[in-house]
This record gives sequence, C-alpha cells and structure tokens, in this order.
Amino acid sequence: MPASNLDTTFAALADPTRRAILARLAQGEASVSELAAPFAMSLPAISKHLRVLQRAGLISRGRNAQQRPCRLEAAPLREVAEFTEHYRRFWDESFDRLDEYLRELQAGDDKEPRRKH
Repeated sequence: MPASNLDTTFAALADPTRRAILARLAQGEASVSELAAPFAMSLPAISKHLRVLQRAGLISRGRNAQQRPCRLEAAPLREVAEFTEHYRRFWDESFDRLDEYLRELQAGDDKEPRRKH
C-alpha cells in the first residue's frame, strides 16, 4: 500500500467516532441517521466523518431509493493489518524472550536455599 494511502487510512482511524462508525458498519449496512443515533452530534457532523471514511476507502455509499446506505469496505483495514504484522511479530518475539529470561531467573531461585527472615 503506498504511504499516502496508509497515511489516509490511519488518519481516518485516528478518531474514536469514526472507529465506532466502522464497528457499527461491521454488523451491516446502515443509513446516516442510524449511524448518527448513538452520538450527541448533528447529522452534518456525522456526514463529515463519513466523508473522511469514504475518502480513505473504508466505506462506500450506495443508493436505495431516497437513502444512501453506508457499507464497510475492509480492504484498507487488511492493508493496515499487513503493515502492523511486522510489529506484532516483534512484540511476540520480545515477550517470548522475556518469558524465557523469567523462567531462567525462577530456575536459579529454586536452586538457591531460601533465607528465613
């Protein structure tokens, strides 16, 4: 994924309202008013969030008579997951080394006689 697309995706994901909208859309299509219901903000404010998500390619908007339902587009999220996979492996390996070190310390403590206080 080109850096500019990744930057746009991360910028869209940076806002908790937009992440909540994506979580709702993961359950299925929704209208703007359905997406706005849980938030204490105006429909124009929700529409601005939707435009950011749409520019990032995270949602698409259909046409169904008078409504324009929104739907989740997961491809950019897959690209974010691929980008972060390297870092997940780094942390897994770091925790594995820490576990091994702690086991070695514990094994060393078991060999030493315990002191009474």
